[in-house]
Amino acid sequence: MTAFISRNRSIVRLDTSLELLLEYGWKNRLAGALATVVSTAGSTYRKPGARMLIFADGSYLGLLSGGCLEADLKLHAQEVIECARTRAVEYDMRGPDDILFGIGTGCEGAMRVLIEPARAGSAAAEALDTAGRILRAGEPTCLIAVHEATELPLGTYSIASLPAFLEDAAREVLAERASRELDFERGGARARAFAQFLAPPPHLLVCGAGPDARPVVSAARAMGWRVTVTDHRPAYADAEQFPGALVVRADARALLDAVDVDRCHAAVVMSHHLASDVEYLRALARAGRPDYIGLLGPAARRRRIAEELGSLAQELQPRLRGPVGIDIGAVIPEAIALAIVSEVHAWLAGRLRSTGATNQP
Repeated sequence: MTAFISRNRSIVRLDTSLELLLEYGWKNRLAGALATVVSTAGSTYRKPGARMLIFADGSYLGLLSGGCLEADLKLHAQEVIECARTRAVEYDMRGPDDILFGIGTGCEGAMRVLIEPARAGSAAAEALDTAGRILRAGEPTCLIAVHEATELPLGTYSIASLPAFLEDAAREVLAERASRELDFERGGARARAFAQFLAPPPHLLVCGAGPDARPVVSAARAMGWRVTVTDHRPAYADAEQFPGALVVRADARALLDAVDVDRCHAAVVMSHHLASDVEYLRALARAGRPDYIGLLGPAARRRRIAEELGSLAQELQPRLRGPVGIDIGAVIPEAIALAIVSEVHAWLAGRLRSTGATNQP
């Protein structure tokens, strides 16, 4: 898991597989098994901390490989479900023919996977749910997966359920903002675990709730991002049109009172209402955050907004991108949304050299 740190030191996690698992994982109430990668060597599709849910009917959520290990994982998961007993399995694909497992992936890597019983209300589900609540509040947390121990039960522990002797390790993980492997002995007891630091997922602020904002929010939510949508128009600020997002009806001039922009990693201004867009940008300029602000609209409209903002336009320049979105030749709202969310993702990942208005027409 990689956490990116922006200029204002906010942290964000782009691997949101945990959020997607929490959103969809416990709905069917089926018995299942939680599979977590706890260590890797060489080239592997996923890294430590990656998770998937495997259900008793053979269906699953998430991937730990490109599909080459899942069939075997399902067999182990079925045993875990039937016996209600946690276990760890290892895959070593570094041999020329994968002789040991006969999988033949050619990945030249190895991984150790913890598989534990998991269904709604189980210890594993509770640990993940606890972490999810903390992350949705915009705070970092950690999960510790114990995959080998002489006395401690194997499984996934949240901060709320940690044994006392793991609390120091959790505090260090949070302080250092970095995951780590744990291998320790205490009082004759030995344990190996993976302590995973979890930064909050991206939080996108969408200023404007018109029809073309819906696919933007949908695309962001599909990746497990947190999204806040704000608009002053009652007909647009409709929570039913933005499933999973927080919808706030407020005047643009009251943005900083209605929304905690310090917890937002990126903002997109797209109300199609000139006066509102000016006020949104004025508020974001004064707040100094977030570091990324995308503005929808053609060059002539951006120039008019800049004139309305006066000196604040220069202050915004290092953070502002307009027109928002990667130039993919988008025409329909869904493609425009793809371009917008792709650019935000690229910026969060450090793939855009700098913000600042683009030269696109």
